[in-house]
Amino acid sequence: MDSSRPAAAPTPEAPSRWRSWAGALGLVAALLWAAPEARGQSTDTVPAPRRAAATESVQATDAAMAVLRAGGTAADGAIAAALVAGVTAPSSSGIGGGGFVLAWDAEKRAPFIIDFRETAPAGIDGDAFDRRPFPPEERGRLVGVPGEVHGLFELHRRAGKLRWADLVGRAERQARLGFVVGPHLANSLRYSSSALAGQPAFAALYYPGGTPAPVGTRIVNTRLAQTLARLAAEGPAALSTGPIAAELVEVTRQHGGALTAADLAGYKTIERTPLHTRWEGYDIYTMPLPSAGGLMLSQLLRLFSADELRRLGHGTPAYQHLIAEGMRGAIADRMRHLGDPDFVDVDVEALLDPRRMAERRRKIALDRTHTLPRFGLEEHGTHHLVTSDRNGNVVALTTTVNRGFGAKLMGEQSGVVLNDELNDFTALEDVEPFGMTASPNRARPGARPVSSMTPTLVVQRGQPVLALGGSGGPTIATNVTQLTLAALVFGQEPAEAVAAPRIYIPTRGKTLLVEEGTSAEHIADLEWRGEIVGTMPFKTTAVQMLRFDRGTQAGADPRKHGAAKVE
Repeated sequence: MDSSRPAAAPTPEAPSRWRSWAGALGLVAALLWAAPEARGQSTDTVPAPRRAAATESVQATDAAMAVLRAGGTAADGAIAAALVAGVTAPSSSGIGGGGFVLAWDAEKRAPFIIDFRETAPAGIDGDAFDRRPFPPEERGRLVGVPGEVHGLFELHRRAGKLRWADLVGRAERQARLGFVVGPHLANSLRYSSSALAGQPAFAALYYPGGTPAPVGTRIVNTRLAQTLARLAAEGPAALSTGPIAAELVEVTRQHGGALTAADLAGYKTIERTPLHTRWEGYDIYTMPLPSAGGLMLSQLLRLFSADELRRLGHGTPAYQHLIAEGMRGAIADRMRHLGDPDFVDVDVEALLDPRRMAERRRKIALDRTHTLPRFGLEEHGTHHLVTSDRNGNVVALTTTVNRGFGAKLMGEQSGVVLNDELNDFTALEDVEPFGMTASPNRARPGARPVSSMTPTLVVQRGQPVLALGGSGGPTIATNVTQLTLAALVFGQEPAEAVAAPRIYIPTRGKTLLVEEGTSAEHIADLEWRGEIVGTMPFKTTAVQMLRFDRGTQAGADPRKHGAAKVE
């Protein structure tokens, strides 16, 4: 690359002029944020913990806060919010999906993780996944064994206080009484019309007169309400055995899937040890495998110091290019090395070895770009939420049906939308550019596909400082990494951090995507550094964040019209 710099290009440290829309966006985020305490003051006094919730659904946030006011724990609030979100944001999550939860136990002053990621049915043909995409009539092949109800039930056992039936009852009432379609769901319905409008189960609910329900439409989901009533009374067995399980198996079978009653009855959650990084006086706890997101965050923290990043300035082209280079290295590691740890021997310590990270850092420069081999990692559903209670307990929970409306299959009697999580297994063509003949993340019976979900907790001197996570598929890890740095390095509060422009590492074509509204000058600077830059819509992903070291603060990402509250 020509090392002579164009005269018109800005200097690496110059502030970018790319925020033509950021002021308005920041105002929207500020309206979603509550923090009456004084901010930015240095004090040795730990602020009293408060009730807080930030989710991608107004109704889910309201449900969490109602539970917290009733004396529920952060876990109770998260359970209620997750179940309500499955009703009001069905394109993103629901009881037909799965996910991860990372929680802070205030009494033990320790984190714990529950993995309720979907698993591959025992009867899948792993080799068939190298022949994707499957035709629409075979989309049942992509359905994994759902884990959400098992994960929420286990979280309740570990850290809940209120009755399980009362928590589930909030979602049952939401489905029975109805909710109003918001902008995100309306967009999702339009986007998925070709796959959903012709199916009676989806059409009856979401496509009145054959057209997508617009913003303001009231949706009453009686079938799902009945299923939730059974879940309230019976626990996970309501979906693992009996008529609901039989329907889910049959719907999947009719579309080429391998899901069986034995798969549903045999599902187990897994308690895992958080991936821990000590950085700049903070303890960062995040997801281990089968999440790849925690590894990306941990690698980025090992590559760069706070002082180095601070000198470049938040959001400048130089800063964005530097962290993008680090992210590309983490994505390459994901493709080469990561899989379900129950099936693949992954030496995470070796991937995070300081000498390895130092060698990678030496290869990163401000004036050149390392290209990433093309590969596909598409996940567009997903819902992240964070809650806290007045005892100092904190929950960061990410749950998903994977792509929008998952496998585009719904049980007509149960109202359950089934996931397409098995699409997260890696096909041979995706790893061939890396010189590999097989992927460690290949489809196997019983395996959990590698995920990008990255619920994260930051602790200082034994007290939570941040809780965050996000949705948006392969962008989740990059988003959580950027917001963690924005808070810890640049002191940003949740409202500012979640609203600020972000970058994305695309899976094909360009080396870097910036959000629409980025200035031509900013893009020119990135291109001088060797980036091949594209733009993307600003509404494709979302991060929710709580901050505790300046009084309890909550920020909900306006990209998916979320809501945050503190009391």
